[in-house]
Amino acid sequence: MNGTCIEATDKINEAIAHKVGQQRYKIWFKNSTRLMIEDNYVKVGIPNLFIGGWIENHFAEHIHAAIQEVTGKSMKVIFTIDPALFGGQRRRQLDSQAEFLTKSPTARRRQDFNPNRRTNLRYRLDNFVVGGANQLAYSAAKTVVMEPRTHFNPLFIHGGCGLGKTHLLQGICRAVHENRPETRYLYVSGEEFTNQFILALKMGKLDLFRSKYRQTDLLVIDDIHFLASKKATQEEFLHTFNAIDMASKQVVMASDAPPKMIGQLSDSLVNRFLSGMVVKIDTPEMETRCAILRQRAAEIDRKIPEPVIEYIAENIRANIRELEGALLKVVAYCSLSRCEVNLVLAKEALEDHIARTDPIVHLSDIEAAVTTFFGITPADVHSSKKTRTISLARSIAMYLARKHTTMSFPEIGRFMGNKNHATVILACRKVKTFLDNPDKPVMWETSLGRREMCIQTLLDKLESSINR
Repeated sequence: MNGTCIEATDKINEAIAHKVGQQRYKIWFKNSTRLMIEDNYVKVGIPNLFIGGWIENHFAEHIHAAIQEVTGKSMKVIFTIDPALFGGQRRRQLDSQAEFLTKSPTARRRQDFNPNRRTNLRYRLDNFVVGGANQLAYSAAKTVVMEPRTHFNPLFIHGGCGLGKTHLLQGICRAVHENRPETRYLYVSGEEFTNQFILALKMGKLDLFRSKYRQTDLLVIDDIHFLASKKATQEEFLHTFNAIDMASKQVVMASDAPPKMIGQLSDSLVNRFLSGMVVKIDTPEMETRCAILRQRAAEIDRKIPEPVIEYIAENIRANIRELEGALLKVVAYCSLSRCEVNLVLAKEALEDHIARTDPIVHLSDIEAAVTTFFGITPADVHSSKKTRTISLARSIAMYLARKHTTMSFPEIGRFMGNKNHATVILACRKVKTFLDNPDKPVMWETSLGRREMCIQTLLDKLESSINR
């Protein structure tokens, strides 16, 4: 990156800090992101999918506005995993992220309750790359677009991080709006639903909140697993769902895990979710990965030789964001080398990246499965919190990471909140001790009371979810 680009990225960071506030910038951007300007796009390096997803979902508009302000033009923003950032966060920052999430429903939305506020939709169905791994989910999404009321309600889409769930949900909303403009739709995240419910409750505007959600024709909720451990919000959502269903309207949801694997979720909600169509998005197969790379190359207006496309697709299998990140790394490397993109340079650019990439199970998938099951967030695992539930979840995540990936103890520790290797070793020993005493169940606390389970049963559930 030349001096001009470095100066521009510094100014963009300053503009972002001004727009989101110094506290939020310190918690979510400082030491957690690295910006790079390359041709007509901006790459935002992130340490893991959790932080990337949070920043993308909550601060994307601020980032775009900062880029426009500094460069004077609109540029595409792409988030990509940057392994160099794994250990960059400090304990205080990690704890602040966990605390921020804990207080988010009450501490962040200070503005007046606005029932008409609508999220900007960035994705479209017509540029969703379809393959065997997502064909059923895509077909179900198209059915929702074409029919005001489908024979399945709700449609529940689940799959690992970065596989296209949000793309499908936003694509449904855009297509419905274009094809049936009279349709009243709402697209929110599980967190936004929770925030708005609590604000409405505090401000005495529950009637307005309920009117907004229960009189819609299409309710689309992303990251529904955010409702885990929030008993009052779950009850409100159940009533909302029942009202929409009774009116013969449609509900679509997405989650990192299938209904039965979302911890601290009421049986009533689980049964409601299972009464509709539950469909999974798998990791894309080779042909689909190649198609995704070709499409992304066209979007950034770069000609990528087919051998390079195939090399990246063969070696990067975890998720779409990592595919995009690898492609951008190759493009940036070749630009700095002042050479056209070719296979030799692509192998040089990705040598370290591929060495860190596990071709079977990705650590972020393990973390997502474990945190969803226990009803906590990755930020809790990354923090220094030592409650019974968080400590158990952290130990199990580290044990599964060691078992199912080729990552070393130090690498796992850096990924999970910059922990030292001794912490990971002790966590693995802790789980093995549980396994040596199979008659003694492990216990943890939930908002619905204490739960206990045989450790082998617990591990089997998580492993089936990770390898599904």
